Amino acid sequence: MARAKADILGGTLALMILRTLNALGPLHGYRLARRIEQISGNQLALNQGTLYPALIRLEHMGWIKAKWGATDTGRRAKFYTISRAGKKQLQAEADNWTRMAAIVARFMAGGLT
Repeated sequence: MARAKADILGGTLALMILRTLNALGPLHGYRLARRIEQISGNQLALNQGTLYPALIRLEHMGWIKAKWGATDTGRRAKFYTISRAGKKQLQAEADNWTRMAAIVARFMAGGLT
């Protein structure tokens, strides 16, 4: 039986978007979604209804910037880049994720006994 792709854990999509843009530079939404899926080992599935609201939210918060451009195939698309404020937020998000992952790890290691 094939394993279904996982839903994205709440609060982690912003971290994944910021980290990907920080590492790879400007990407349009489709390419960004495919790259996140690829990095996850195809364990995550990002659709337009998940990705684009997150991109709009991050843009409104000033963590990413959007600029119209042309894809490799000549199609018009918005390209997203991480802003200076986004780089600061990336560090905060990464620190928070590390802290939360350590808490969950303690529970999984039997810290309830």
